[in-house]
Amino acid sequence: MHILSESSPPTLTGSAGSDREERVRPKHLIFGALFPVIMALDVVTKRWALDTLALESSELFGGLMPLTLAFNKGAAFGMRIGDDSRWFFIPVTIVALILLGVLFRQAEQRDYLRITSISLVVSGAVGNLYDRVRWDRGVVDFLGPADLIFWDFPIFNVADMAISCGAILLAISFWIEEQQEKAREAAMATAVAGGTAAASEEPDHVDGAPSLESAAHEASGEPSPVVLDPVPRTETGSA
Repeated sequence: MHILSESSPPTLTGSAGSDREERVRPKHLIFGALFPVIMALDVVTKRWALDTLALESSELFGGLMPLTLAFNKGAAFGMRIGDDSRWFFIPVTIVALILLGVLFRQAEQRDYLRITSISLVVSGAVGNLYDRVRWDRGVVDFLGPADLIFWDFPIFNVADMAISCGAILLAISFWIEEQQEKAREAAMATAVAGGTAAASEEPDHVDGAPSLESAAHEASGEPSPVVLDPVPRTETGSA
C-alpha cells in the first residue's frame, strides 16, 4: 500500500532573494556612502573651527576664502527668522527629513540622480540639526564671508554645501521627470490619433471578401445561410 504525500509548492528563494537585493542595494549603497562621509567632514571641520578660529580668523587660497568662526541661529547661509529661531527650525527640519524619506522610498531603483540629491540634502540637514539640538548658540559656520565684489557671500559650512548641491540636483531631477512625463503623454496622444485615423480610413466591407457574419459561421463550422434573391414580380395586364 502506497501512501501519497502532498508535495509542498516549490519556493523561489533564490530569485526572491536576488530581487530583494536588487531592490534594496542601489539606494542603500548610495546613501550609505554619502551620509557618513558628509557627517564626518561636517563634524570634524566644525570641531577644527571651534578650536582654531576662536581667537583669530584665517584664510584659504591666498585670501580668496576667509575662515571666520560664526554661530548661525537661522537657516542656511545666515538666513534668520527673528532673533532666536532655534525652536522654529528644529521641527521644520524634522518635517523636511520625513518628506525626504518619503521621496527616497518612492524613488526608482535606478534613479541615481534623485537618490544622490536626497542623500546630500538629508546629510546636510542632519548635520545642522545636530548643532541646533546640542546647544543654543546655533549652527557652527566658518567658511567665508567671500567677497563677490557686488555681494559678500554669507558664512557657511560643509552641511550647507551638501544641502545646496542636493537641492539643485533634486530640482534637476524633478525637471527631468516632468519632461519625461510630457514626452510620454505626447507619444500616447500621437498613438491614439494615428489609431483613430487608421480606423476611419479602413472600409467596412470589401467587394468579393466574406462578410463578418460569413466568417463567424465558417469559424464555428456551421454552414452560412443562403440568401435567395427575390424573384421579380411581373404584373400581367387584364385581357
